[in-house]
Amino acid sequence: MQIEGTTALVTGGGSGLGEATARLLASRGAHVGVFDRNGEAAARVAGDIGGVALTGDVTSEADASRAIAALADQKGPVRILVNCAGIGTAKRIVGREGAMPLADFERVIRVNLIGTFNMLRLASAHMAEQDPVADNARGVIVNTASVAAFDGQIGQAAYAASKGGITSLALPAARELARFGIRVNTIAPGIFLTPLLAELPDEAQQSLAASIPCPARLGDPAEFADAVRFVITNGYINGEVIRLDGGVRLQPK
Repeated sequence: MQIEGTTALVTGGGSGLGEATARLLASRGAHVGVFDRNGEAAARVAGDIGGVALTGDVTSEADASRAIAALADQKGPVRILVNCAGIGTAKRIVGREGAMPLADFERVIRVNLIGTFNMLRLASAHMAEQDPVADNARGVIVNTASVAAFDGQIGQAAYAASKGGITSLALPAARELARFGIRVNTIAPGIFLTPLLAELPDEAQQSLAASIPCPARLGDPAEFADAVRFVITNGYINGEVIRLDGGVRLQPK
């Protein structure tokens, strides 16, 4: 899928991996919609890149539908969706205060997994209605999982389960949407220097970086964005889950 002149929607685009992706796609000539719960963050990034700020919740059908329609009305059919919105939690299944509250598990699953699927289903329905371009393509979707899907640590049951669901979604979604000319792929990043990690003390950041085989540093969000670019533009990548982690394999804790 060509990026230049194409309309792209990035969820979680107000910060972190989503912001880096929105900026790279805009630099390559895409018309970018920055979709985020934080309206100020979405407006800041959209203002910088000449994009469209879209405020809403990825788990809401109304918000997601409104975002897709608004972006399409302003910039043309949405042919690229990059799902970066997500949350994390660190709670043991059985901790000092007893069993993990079910609501905490449900919240992570709802935002990360159900939110991703909600955006995928609505965007792919929109894409399926468009005329095909080169290679009979109508769109491409890139989801964000995590190495926690494979190497989930103690305290990451909810997060690992949500990202494992996104990982398992790649192939069946790609197979089903192939008839419309829509590709679906997933990137599973390792330990990246996102705003959340940037708040950790330098010592903690250095300790995390030392656990990564090569290069022994935290990932740069720009490297994630470049992986998204590659997946979008290489039309033969479909149904794949790509680890982007410097060779790290997370230890139990």
